[in-house]
Amino acid sequence: MSLKSGLATLVGKGTYAVLHDILHRGGTSLPGKLATKIDPNVMQSYAEKYDVILITGTNGKTLTTTLTTRVLREKYADVITNQSGSNMMHGITCTMLTAKVTDKKQRPVALLEVDEANVAAVAKQLKPKAFVLTNIFRDQMDRYGEIYTTYEKILKGIRLFPEATVIANADSPIFMRGDLPNPKVYYGFNHVPATGDMKAPHNTDGVLSPTDNSILHYHFMTFGNQGDYFSVTDDFKRPALNYAVTKLNKLTPISSNFDIDGKTFQIEIGGMYNIYNALAAYAVGRYMGVSVAQIQRAFSSNAQIFGRQEAVKVDDKEVTIVLIKNPVGANQVIDMMKTDDQPFSMIALLNANYADGIDTSWIWDANFESLHDTGIQAVATGGERYKDLYVRLKMAGFGDHPVYQDLKQIVTAIKSMPTKRVYILATYTAMLQLRAELKQQNYIHTGMGE
Repeated sequence: MSLKSGLATLVGKGTYAVLHDILHRGGTSLPGKLATKIDPNVMQSYAEKYDVILITGTNGKTLTTTLTTRVLREKYADVITNQSGSNMMHGITCTMLTAKVTDKKQRPVALLEVDEANVAAVAKQLKPKAFVLTNIFRDQMDRYGEIYTTYEKILKGIRLFPEATVIANADSPIFMRGDLPNPKVYYGFNHVPATGDMKAPHNTDGVLSPTDNSILHYHFMTFGNQGDYFSVTDDFKRPALNYAVTKLNKLTPISSNFDIDGKTFQIEIGGMYNIYNALAAYAVGRYMGVSVAQIQRAFSSNAQIFGRQEAVKVDDKEVTIVLIKNPVGANQVIDMMKTDDQPFSMIALLNANYADGIDTSWIWDANFESLHDTGIQAVATGGERYKDLYVRLKMAGFGDHPVYQDLKQIVTAIKSMPTKRVYILATYTAMLQLRAELKQQNYIHTGMGE
């Protein structure tokens, strides 16, 4: 370690200690920011100390990282990760600088969620052993542009390390682009017979064949652009899967029971989209030598996941906090809510800060109308862009309803809902603000991801 990187490490660790241990704040970004100010390449000194795995994509990064961490800890004593979801350069730098390794005999693993636009910069310093690709959907177009531009940002990082294994969601056809020489591991769904011939619904992104840009057909679809696709103009089709979901046993708002290659697993979180995250974690675990039995045990843990279907008790209300940020993700959350057989209420919170994406037009592609076929009893909207969301839900047929621009009012709003169950759908900064308020009122013990 050079003198400059040593100083950067010292400043980063010291800042983290003050923020986290003394001031009891999250301290996930500032220590890394100060360290990289001193030495922009400070993480390079850590690259040789860890087996580094980077997880990226539009949706599911945080949950995939959380589940994969649980899986790998069944075999590895030291698995460090950015558990708060701070996934840009400064946050990842802070994670690496403040990590503690306990087992000197076993090589530690650094399992890191990485923002799509930061893959190249992070990879260049940490020299990853593997890249995990979850999906790419239209998201934060003010930052990323359209989906193929987003994918190019990821490819830029992968191409730096042709020897690194790419563990990819093969149900997403965009990942078949790029002609990468890397070793590949594919995961996806094979839960129904591959006998159909259908096209994706109108306005679905990412359904062009990588060979000739013709519109792909599907034997079956799961959601978004994902499924068992094939071309009718040439012989292009979804590649053979190394690991597959072979059966969906039972889906509820709070749990998912399913088979992977004939073995049954359960995670304590609902939604088909979260089964994809579990499948990605399974694929990484098997790649890293974790046994099937160990993965089953890891999945069975019901530990809370920061802001991702996080269950909170607010007096007599059963509150579920769910992050939303784009139409595909929002629709999957709506589909998850539709599996609830009990009456429920919904509070939707929309901010438009940089971390949320300043373009909020995506709310018009979220199928709120389908909630009329459920036991929903009441709705409310809030956040900095409450007017936009109010109009959207009114147009969806929910009429006049309460609005809360000040998120400090949301806890009171929760208590006023007519049902025991309350779902809160929130963009990222709105979720952080809500959690901070819940912490202030002693309903949770952590606020901003610490």
